[in-house]
Amino acid sequence: MKLKVGVLGGGSWGTTVASLAARNTETVIWARDEDTVAEINDNNSNEKYLPGAKLCPRLTANSDIAKVVSSADVLVVGIPSQSFRDVLESVKEHVRPWIPVVSLTKGLERNTNKRMTEVINEILPGHPTGVLTGPNLAREVMAGHAAASVIAMEDPFILKELQKVFNSGLFRVYTNRDVIGCELGGVLKNVIAIAAGMGDGQGAGVNTRSAIIARGLAEVTRLGVAMGGEPQTFAGLAGLGDLVATCTSEQSRNRHVGFHLGEGQTIEEIIEAMHMVAEGVKSAPTVIELAKQYDVKMPIAYEVHKVVTGKGTARDAYRGLLRSTAGAERDAG
Repeated sequence: MKLKVGVLGGGSWGTTVASLAARNTETVIWARDEDTVAEINDNNSNEKYLPGAKLCPRLTANSDIAKVVSSADVLVVGIPSQSFRDVLESVKEHVRPWIPVVSLTKGLERNTNKRMTEVINEILPGHPTGVLTGPNLAREVMAGHAAASVIAMEDPFILKELQKVFNSGLFRVYTNRDVIGCELGGVLKNVIAIAAGMGDGQGAGVNTRSAIIARGLAEVTRLGVAMGGEPQTFAGLAGLGDLVATCTSEQSRNRHVGFHLGEGQTIEEIIEAMHMVAEGVKSAPTVIELAKQYDVKMPIAYEVHKVVTGKGTARDAYRGLLRSTAGAERDAG
């Protein structure tokens, strides 16, 4: 039986995932903006977020969120982390019993420090929850370049069925039972990507970027494992793979923020000029809170946190990291 997929969120990644799923099964995407809905339905495009890309012609869009949710056999949520709860609360009465809910959002909820699957479980108890994550730059996927992602969920049967929904052509989807690790890999790498961007913005070079990626992965893994993730997950697509893509690509929103911070712009100036959300900016304070809670040293994340909260500059952060004492590579520093 073909599953009907409902996707919430008409941004770049939500639209991309909806287009991929539409190749395999009936898919409807919800977007707030009526013009975006009309454009997807009439032109098979979303120029604001995916300029020049052609969406699957079978994909349809609707601005009535209740209609999208009430008919879905699988609900996919691509809403920014700080709006995630409110949107789910607004539609929970329309969600059919027991259907799986998959998060695309790589962020943490402020004030509660919760992962998005934890928010789903709180609002929609009893529903199988999971994440689709990995080194996936939306424009490259839509351009047809080969890419790989991970669908993570605890139930192995549902996991296999969802793999079929999202696997499409050169977009290869792997499975993983480690929801916590996969989700945290996608969240934590955003903060490290801001650090990589800050180095690039100051002209620091490839050596510096490589060091940030390597030591950043160590920080991500330490906190991820402390919070219940499996160590091997962070060496895979949801960890190292996503970290490399986000730290090196000019399409990366978080690297973009870091780059302009490195050039001397303020965080307010950078955010005001963007029409997409850089989750690392929102997540940095929460990541530091979690690092303190789990007694995990995260010097790179700490420097990023100071910059995005206006307590330091990118140059200060660079100097701060240079002043850090280098111990044994396997040590937590």
